[in-house]
Amino acid sequence: MNPKPKTVLIVDDDEGMRDTLNAILKREYRVLRVASGEAALPVLTREDVDLVLLDVRLPGISGFEVLRIIKENYSLIEVIMISAINEIETAVQAMKHGAYHYVTKEFDYDQLRSLVRNASERQDLNRQVLTLSAQVADQSEREFVVGPSKNTRDIIDLVHKVAKLSATVLILGESGTGKELLARLIHRESGEPDSPFIAVNLAAIPRELTESTLFGHERGSFTGAHRQQLGKFELASNGTLFLDEIGDLRLDLQAKLLIAIQEGEIERVGGAKPIKTEFRLIAATNIDLEKAVKDGRFREDLYYRINVIPIKLPPLRERTEDIPQLAEFFLRRYNARFRKKVQGITDSTIGMLKRHWWPGNIRELENLIERLVAVSDKEFIADEDLPLEFHFAQLEPKGGHGERLFEEATNTFERNFILRALEKCGWNVTASAEYLGIPLSTLKYKMDKLDVRQLAKRLRGA
Repeated sequence: MNPKPKTVLIVDDDEGMRDTLNAILKREYRVLRVASGEAALPVLTREDVDLVLLDVRLPGISGFEVLRIIKENYSLIEVIMISAINEIETAVQAMKHGAYHYVTKEFDYDQLRSLVRNASERQDLNRQVLTLSAQVADQSEREFVVGPSKNTRDIIDLVHKVAKLSATVLILGESGTGKELLARLIHRESGEPDSPFIAVNLAAIPRELTESTLFGHERGSFTGAHRQQLGKFELASNGTLFLDEIGDLRLDLQAKLLIAIQEGEIERVGGAKPIKTEFRLIAATNIDLEKAVKDGRFREDLYYRINVIPIKLPPLRERTEDIPQLAEFFLRRYNARFRKKVQGITDSTIGMLKRHWWPGNIRELENLIERLVAVSDKEFIADEDLPLEFHFAQLEPKGGHGERLFEEATNTFERNFILRALEKCGWNVTASAEYLGIPLSTLKYKMDKLDVRQLAKRLRGA
C-alpha cells in the first residue's frame, strides 16, 4: 500500500509568504492555504490535516489561540510557528503551548523542508506509539501451533494460499479454538509482518463505547470526550484489523463497517469529514452467521462482504493428534514464566488428555498446563496430577444405550461427588461419610459399586 502524501495547512495573512511556502512544499505534500485563524478552523474540521505552518501574528484570532485549539482538539497535528521577527520569549511560549518548532520568516528553504520532514516523522512516531499500545498482546508469546492433524495441515495450506491477498478472511470456530492466533499467523504471512495488527474483541466492549472504540471520536462529541481519539480502523491503517466476535456487532454499526470495507472511509463520532483508511480485515465469530442473517440479527450484505475466504477452525476434540504439540508448547511457555524445570508429560497422561472432551478447547488446555506447571515440583506431569474430571472419563461405562443412559449419568455424578468429598477430607472414609451426611456403610457400598477405591488410590499416588 503506497502511503498518501501528508496534508500541510499554511495559515498566514501574507499572500507572498503563502505562495513561497507552497512552492517549497508542494512536491512532497498536499498543501492547503488560508489567510486567517478564522479560515483555518473549518479547514481543520473538514480536512484530514497532518501539519500546520502557523503565523504568530494574525488578524482576528491570534496564532497562539489557533495553536491552543489545535492541541486541544487535534492532538496528533504537528504545528510549526512562524514569525516575522526573532523573539526568544515568543519562541519559548510557542514550544510551551505544544508547537513542534519556531522559525522566523528569514528561513533557509532546505532547513524548512528538513524541519517539516522531521515534524512529519515525529507525527508518524506518535501514531506508532498509539498503535503499539493498542497491540496489547505479546506477539512473541502468541502463535498458532501447527500440529500433525490433517485438519490443522489443511488450514495451514489455505493460509499460505491466501495470506498475501488483500481479500477479507472470516474465521469460524468455537470459543477457545485459537481464532486470534490464526489471524496473527495470516498477518505474519502477509508479506508485511511489521505493519500494524490491531485486534478488537467486540464482545468485550460495552455497547455504548463500541462506535467510539472502532471509529474514534472528536473532542466534545459526547460526555467524557475530552480530547480527540483515533479509532481502531485508523490505528490499523496499512495493516490488519482483526474483529473478533463480529456476530455481536450492533446492526447500526454493521452499516458503518460495510461502508468502511467498501469505500475505505470511516467517520469519527462527532466528526464532519470522512477519513480515508486502508486495512486488511480479518473477522471471526463463534456463532452461525447464516442463522443470524435469517433471524435479522446480522446484515446479509455485510455477511457476503466478509465471507470472502472462510476458514473453519475445528474444536480441539476433532484434532486430538495436535494435543502433544500444544501441551509441549504451553509447557515451555510456563516453565519460562514460572522458572520451573518440568521436563515433560508422561505418555499415559497425554492419553488421558486426548480422551477429554475439551469444551473450552485450546484455551482450556493452556489454562490446565499453566496450573499444572505452577504447582509442580516434579520432572514429569503424570496421571495423578490431573484434576478429577480427567479421571472420570477413564472409568465411565461405555454402553450408553437406551435405558442405561440415565443410570450411567447418575453413576458418573455420584462417583465425581464422592471423590471430591474424599479429596476434601484427606481421603479419610469416615470423615467423608460425616461430611456427606450418610452412614459409613452406605459410603463404603457406593465406593465398591462405583470403583471409587481403585481410582482414589491412583489419585493419592498410593
